[in-house]
Amino acid sequence: MKNAKCCILNQIPRRQTRIIQCIYVVGFMDLFGVSLIIPLLSHHVKALGASPTVAGLVGSTYGILQLFSSTIVGSWSDVVGRRYSMLMCLLLSALGYGLLGMSTSIALFLLARIPVGLFKHSLSICRAMLSDLVSAAERPLVMGHFNVASSMGFILGPVVGGYLTEHDGGFYTASFTCAAIFLLNAGLVWLLPWSDALTPRTDANSNSSASNASCHDNDNHFTSTQQNCSQVNSNNQTTAPAAAITGSVAPEKKQRSWDLDWGEVSLLPSAWRQLSSVGSKISSVASSDMWDLFLVRLLMAMAIMLYYSNFSLAMEERFMLKPKATGYLISYSSTLGALAGFLVGPINKLYGNNMSALLLHSSFLTCCLILLYAAAPSVWHVLLSSTFIAISTTIGRTCITDLVLQKGGAHTSGTLIGAGQSVTAVGRVLAPLLSGLAQEFSPCGPPILGVGLALAGVVLLLVRVPKWDEMGKRKEA
Repeated sequence: MKNAKCCILNQIPRRQTRIIQCIYVVGFMDLFGVSLIIPLLSHHVKALGASPTVAGLVGSTYGILQLFSSTIVGSWSDVVGRRYSMLMCLLLSALGYGLLGMSTSIALFLLARIPVGLFKHSLSICRAMLSDLVSAAERPLVMGHFNVASSMGFILGPVVGGYLTEHDGGFYTASFTCAAIFLLNAGLVWLLPWSDALTPRTDANSNSSASNASCHDNDNHFTSTQQNCSQVNSNNQTTAPAAAITGSVAPEKKQRSWDLDWGEVSLLPSAWRQLSSVGSKISSVASSDMWDLFLVRLLMAMAIMLYYSNFSLAMEERFMLKPKATGYLISYSSTLGALAGFLVGPINKLYGNNMSALLLHSSFLTCCLILLYAAAPSVWHVLLSSTFIAISTTIGRTCITDLVLQKGGAHTSGTLIGAGQSVTAVGRVLAPLLSGLAQEFSPCGPPILGVGLALAGVVLLLVRVPKWDEMGKRKEA
C-alpha cells in the first residue's frame, strides 16, 4: 500500500509538487488563524453587552452569508482564475478580522463579520487549485493530505488562542494575529511558483503520448474575446489524468491556457462578462443531474452536526463526565480525523478507485457509529465510536467531493466545491434548530435524529450508486 502511494506521488512532476506543498501551507495557516478566535467569539459578544438572542442572531450572520456566497465565489474563481480570486478572498478576510480586532460595539462586530462571511472561501479555492493541478487518480490522495494539513492548524489554533486570552485584550490580540496570518497567506499566494503549473503532464501508464486537442470550458479568460475550440480525435487516445488537468491541450496552447488561468490580472474581462460567466456556470450546475450527491452531502453533514451538537452536555448528563475530560475526548477525535486524511489514498487504491462504493460503506459505518454513541452504556463505548467516526467522516467528505468533481467536470471545480459548501451551510442553519427540538425529549435525541438522517443518506446511496456505475460504464464504452 505504501508502494502504491509512492507510485501515485511520483506521477506528479517535482516542480508541480512544490506548488502543491505551498497550498498545504496556506491551508494550515488559514485554519490556524481562524481557530485562534472561533472559541472566543461568543464570549466577546457577551462582553459587548449582547443578550443571548442578539448573540445568536449575530452569530448566524456568518453562516447565512456563507450560504449565499460560497457558490458565487467558487464560480467566480472559475471565471477570473484561482490566483486573483484567492488573493481577493485572503485580503478581504484579513480586512474583516482586522475590523474584528477593533470591534468595541455590537455594530462594529456585525460589520466585521460581513466581509469574512462573504469572502472566507480560501480553503474552497485551495481545493479547486489542487483539482486543477492533479489528475483524477491522484486527487483523493492529494485532497487527503490537504485535509490533514488544514485540520492540524485547527487543532493547534485554539491552544495558542487560549494562551493569548490569558492576557489583557487577548481577543483583540488574537484578531489582529489572525488578520496578519491572512496577509501573510496572501503574500505567499502572490509569490507561489505559478510557472511550475505549466509543466506538461502525461500518464505514466500510457503507451503513447497524448495527441487530442480539446478545450474544457474553463471560462478563465483574461481577454475580451473568447477562445473557441473543438476536440479533434486522433489515432492515439488521450489519457484520463491529462484530460482531468488541462483537457489535454497541445503544449503551446496549454502554456497559454495556464497563463490565462493563473496570471494576468491586468487583462481582466469586464464586470458584466464576469457576472454573465458566473451566472452561466451556476445555472449549469443547478440544472445538472447531481441532486443526489448534494442531498447525500446535506443528510450526512446534518447527521454529523447533530452528533456533535450537544456532545459535552450529553457526556455530563449521561456519564457525569467533566467538561475538561470531554475536551480531551473531542481533541482526541479531532486529531484522529486529521490523521485519517493519510488513509484516503491507500483505501481508495484498495477499492480500485471506486469512490461510490467507498462513500456508501463509509456512510453506513458513520450511521452505525452514531447509533453506537446514542445507545452507549459506558464512556468506553463512546470512546470507541469517537475513534472510528473521526475516520469514517473524513473519508466520506473526501469521497463526496471527489464524486462531485468527477460528475461535474474539472472545468467548473470552483463552482462545484462552492455549491458543496453552500449545501453544508444549509445544514449549519438547520442542525441547531433540529438539535434544540430533539433535546426537549432526551439528551440522546440529537444523535438518534442524526442516525435517521444518515440512514436516509445510505438508502439514497443504495438506490443511486448502481445508476452511477452504469453511467460510468457507458462513458467508458
